[in-house]
Amino acid sequence: MQPRRIARELALLSLSQLPSSPEKLETQQLSNMVLAAVRTLTTEVQDTLTTAAAELQRASDRLLSSETRAGDLRTSRSLLDESIQLTQSAINRVGAALELPELIQLANQPDFDVRTYALQIVRAVNIHRTEIDEKLNDALVDWQVSRLARIDRDLLRIAVAEILYLGVPDRVAINEAVELAKRYSGDEGHRFINGVLRRISEQAQAAYPKS
Repeated sequence: MQPRRIARELALLSLSQLPSSPEKLETQQLSNMVLAAVRTLTTEVQDTLTTAAAELQRASDRLLSSETRAGDLRTSRSLLDESIQLTQSAINRVGAALELPELIQLANQPDFDVRTYALQIVRAVNIHRTEIDEKLNDALVDWQVSRLARIDRDLLRIAVAEILYLGVPDRVAINEAVELAKRYSGDEGHRFINGVLRRISEQAQAAYPKS
């Protein structure tokens, strides 16, 4: 896994846990950021398993109260399938939490500092959040940034911050965001992320065409 990609992933997972103050942000050690990322994943695992348990209970209640009608059986099967998918997602989050410290250690090569780039991303998102959200709201169709799931919102903010303020080419930022969405977002998350970011890229190209 590329060091820059790991830094991006660390920024995504620790963004909501780190202080927004630039002064406090600069004092964050790599260990603090890893802990914040693991805490984020732990919270998501707990929330996902709670939802999965509720779906299982609904399926069980439907089966127990039904008279084995075909419609009830189909609904129960659908609820069970959703519960299984949620549980698998939670297992994947646990795996990511276990892998993250080792990946960061491997990626901290002499010519690249994972902590430094992750903090650059977080800093850019925090400083320019108003402008970033304006860009995103313009690109969202009948939706608002504030209503997005946290992981999707942070993925989009990071990609836009990289494009606008960190000099990352549009194509690279979009592809990296899509890959992270496949890892951490919902089933359709990566398509949604791709669509929004491509609209932003097209709008930027239209506003500032290359000569």
